[in-house]
Parts: sequence; C-alpha cells; structure tokens
Amino acid sequence: MASPATTQTVRPLDTLRFDASGPPQITSVVTDHLRLLGARADRPVHVDAPAVGTTLTGGDFAPAHAAATWADPASGLADEVTVQAATGIMAVHGRRDGTPRGLAVDYAATATAVLAVQGLLANLVGQARGAAPAPVTTGADRAGLLAVSQYLAAAGADEGEAAEIAAGGPPFTSADGVVFELETLDPGAWAAFWKALEAPADALRTGWRPFQFRYATACAPLPAALHTTARSHGWDRIRRAAAASGAEVCALRSLADRAAEHDGAAPWFLTPSTARAAGSAGGVRAAGGAGGPAPLPAGPRRESAGPLAGLTVLEAGRRIQAPLAAHLLGLLGADVIRIEPPGGDPLRGMPPACSGISARWLALNRGKRAVEIDIKAEADRGRLRDMAAHADVFLHNWAPGKAAALGLDADDLARVNPALVHAYTSGWAGRLDDAPMGTDFMVQARTGVGEAARPDGEMPAPSLMTLLDVLGGLLGAEAVLAGLLLRERTGLGVRVDSSLLGAADTLTGPALRRAARGHNPRRPAGFRYPLATADGWIAPADADARAAAGHDLRALPTAEALSRLRGHGLTATAVTTELSDLHHDPRFAGSISRDAHGAPAVPDPWSFV
Repeated sequence: MASPATTQTVRPLDTLRFDASGPPQITSVVTDHLRLLGARADRPVHVDAPAVGTTLTGGDFAPAHAAATWADPASGLADEVTVQAATGIMAVHGRRDGTPRGLAVDYAATATAVLAVQGLLANLVGQARGAAPAPVTTGADRAGLLAVSQYLAAAGADEGEAAEIAAGGPPFTSADGVVFELETLDPGAWAAFWKALEAPADALRTGWRPFQFRYATACAPLPAALHTTARSHGWDRIRRAAAASGAEVCALRSLADRAAEHDGAAPWFLTPSTARAAGSAGGVRAAGGAGGPAPLPAGPRRESAGPLAGLTVLEAGRRIQAPLAAHLLGLLGADVIRIEPPGGDPLRGMPPACSGISARWLALNRGKRAVEIDIKAEADRGRLRDMAAHADVFLHNWAPGKAAALGLDADDLARVNPALVHAYTSGWAGRLDDAPMGTDFMVQARTGVGEAARPDGEMPAPSLMTLLDVLGGLLGAEAVLAGLLLRERTGLGVRVDSSLLGAADTLTGPALRRAARGHNPRRPAGFRYPLATADGWIAPADADARAAAGHDLRALPTAEALSRLRGHGLTATAVTTELSDLHHDPRFAGSISRDAHGAPAVPDPWSFV
C-alpha cells in the first residue's frame, strides 16, 4: 500500500474516523482513547449492542475493525461480574477478606477496551509496514485470564507458595482515624518504622514476609499486633516514624479528592522527536537497520506472522508493568529482548517454580530473549546504546530520573537512533507534586481506587490484587503501539510516557465523573457480593443481582442453585475459588495450556482473522 505518512499528523489517529457500538463499560473507554489519539466519530456511539464493534477508516489505510465480547455465548458469561467470577478475579481480590469478592469497578471491561484499541493500532502499524489488514477480536474473559495470569501460573507450579495465603493485610488505621497504606521494599526500613512505633519485636519480624510477598499472593496475613500498634498512635507520629525510617505512608484519598484535582490528562503522552531518520517520510525502520548486522544477542527470534513481526523491542523492566507491556508486544509479533542485570533477573528464582524457573516470571516473560547488561558500567551502557541503534522500541520502568542519569533517556538514544520509540512506564508520570512512592498499592491509595474498589458502606481499602500494575502494563503497550503508528506516519521517533496514575484514572473514570457532579461516586452497599451455596459461591449478573438475592441458596449445591436461578430467567455463574480448577473449567475449554516449562499459560488476548 502507499505510505500513509502525512505532514499534518501530530497524533497517531489524526485524519481517521471511527464508528463504535456496544456495552457502555467497554465502548466508553474505547471511544475515549480513540478520540485522545486523534480519531473522530462519524456518528453517535451506540451502547445498546451486546458486542463492541469499532471500525477505523481514513488516512490512506484500509478499514481496521475490532470486535469485543464479554465471552463465548456458550460460557454463560454475560457481563462484568460474571467474568470476574469465572476468571478468578473475584477469588484473587477476595483473598484479603477470606472469601471471594467482586471488584466494584469495571476492571475486566476496562482491560478489554484497552486490548481492543491495541488491536486496532497493531492493525494499522502492520498495514503501514506492508501487511494485509486483519480484523481483531478480543473478549473480557480473555482479559480476565490475562489479569490473573501470574496467580494462575503460581497455582499450577511444581511447588507451593513461599508465603501463606490467608486473610489479612493493609491498610492500617491511626488513633485519630486516618486510614493509610504503608510501603517499603527494604526490610531495614520496615523494621525501623515499626520499632519507632514500639511494635512488639516478634510481630515486626514475622510480619515482613507476608508484607513483602503481598504483591505475589494478593494477601498479607499480618500479626494483629501491627494493626494494634498503628491504632495506638496519631497520624503525625506515624508520618514522623516513616520519614525517619525511610518507609513511606500515604493516607487513603477519596474519589471526591481525586476528582477535585484531576487535570483530565490522557493516560499517556506521545512526544515526537525533533530528529528525523535519514531519508524517511513514513514507513520508517530503525536507524541502524540499513547499516549491517545489528549487534543484538544470539538465539532464535520469535517466529511470528503478527502485525509487529520484524520489529525489535528492548525491555529493561522490573516486576510487572513494563514486563507485561513488552510481553503483549511480543504476543503481537515483536522480537522482545530483555535487558537483565549480571547474573540474570533475580525474579527468575522467585517461588513457586516450574522446571526451576519462577512460574510468575514465566507468565510475563516467556518467549523473550535476554542479554545481561551492567548499566552501572560505561562499557555496558555503550553496548546498550549500540543495541538501541538497531531496535524499534526501548521500554523501561526505572526510577524517575535514572534513565537520564545513565545517559539512556529519549534524547540520548535519539542521537543514535532518531526513529526509536522510547517508552517509559512510571508510577506518576511527574503529574503530582506530592506523590509518594509510585507502586501499585500506593497509587491505589492516593487516587481513590481504594474507595472505588469497594461498595458504599465499607472501609476503603486498596485491592491486594495488582490492579494498576496490570492495567498499567496494558496502557503501556497501547501507548507503544500508538508511538509506533505515529512514527510510521511522520518519520519521527517518539517519546512515550504512561503511568500507574493513568491506569488509576482510566479505571475510576465513571466514579470520578459522578464525584465531579456532586453525586455519590461509590456503588451501592452489597454491590457484586457473591451468593453462598452449599459447596461454593455463585455470582448473579449485575442486572439480576437484586432478584437473585431473594432466593435462599445456601442449602443447594452450586449446580442446583444455578439451575434454580436460570429457571427464573436470571443469569448467574459459578465463582472460581481455586485457580488451578481453571484448567478443566468448561467455560474456558481448551484455552489454558502449559508452556515448555510446564507453567500454566493463558490464551493470547486477541485473535486476528
């Protein structure tokens, strides 16, 4: 096809138009993101269709189409809550409480919408590089499985968890009623904080392990003495103890607080480089691509016919956010090369393991190649610059300012590769002056997610499921795809910034809008509570929840309870309580496999046909 480059393009979807229809929980996010990326709607969006269908046209591209459903109709999953129940989201989120709990935010729908936009952008990037257009389909059931993929991998590992899975965890409450989140990655700071508050020595010692592993297990059965200690001190004393110890605390903010300060910014920022790749005016390749063999690590490249086939992504990521973003780009066909420290990523050994490799690590990093780089050594930083000269994307989530200090920021790497997409997935994107440490649970606390995740009448509490790390990874991949498309249309490299803050605002968007209008932003009391049966739990669809609650199902086996509700015309599904059961769950027949190491692997979130 002809090059779609245009000198008027300042956003990746400028000059394109879209039509969209489908359930509002999904469609509203799809249309918001398309508009922020520059597309315009041809006609009003329809929110009464059972499936999301979005078509992009214009800009010298063939039409790009994405469809999104809740799930295969045969599965019986028909809305947000039934997807949460079936995929294990409800089980993981409920670990802190000891019973399955529904998220009061539309988490699966939001993730599905971002995946649909990713599919559209990947379609256009592929077209710009000469590939035939391929409609994409995704589903909320696939999004839900992706969201729990680390927990599912751990549940199917060869060994047990390294920390107990039991009810409990932060937040804490001060003597004067301040509910707060605590964060530190340093056991010394943890001990110093609790010693300053005169906590019992045995409690602070035994509390560190469950606190440290809460990101992996979605629960933290802390000694009760730590909560008692927090309740015996005022907020000012607690803040002083944190400042002196090196730990950080953050009082939970309300949705109304966040709505009052919300700047309405997009969840990502795209900044075109001022340097143009030599001879390029669209359809660009990495600057070093014509200069001989690229100095990239040996080993088999990913064999793929996906829309990103032939592109190279360098990923210097830690934990979840950046590794997940790169994992998604790899699933779309890119060759992903992980930059790991000497000796390899220490998280490869994090239990539980499959064939000697961390099951959780495999969930985010299978299929990637790796090269060890000591970023503290100038010679190795030079190696990394050489690699970036032959890559298409450099993606990292280092601490703020670290890339610039190392000489590896966007401006630095643009000197060796003007066509590079330089992507930074951060905690706060520099948007809040008083921001605490940019980790998942602290961002949840600071942005009102802790309030949005639970219905009215309950104490706000950040979910111990890594909601924002996962959604932040999805947004990071979406932003990189937008950057790649902008590069193809302008011939310029692009700096891409995404954040956990952007993920929080995307997730809580409907609640923030209710708060801004002066309405109660929280969902009603009892919202998305599963119903107990004789041998498990069932979750009625949101529209049928009130009617279903009128049936006493506690003496009935789950299958009979479902049959009774369906006999009354009500939609409901069984709640997955053991993630290992998903392998044999008929609602996901054949979709969950095992990789070469024996670790459970969820299906790709899209189908291109």
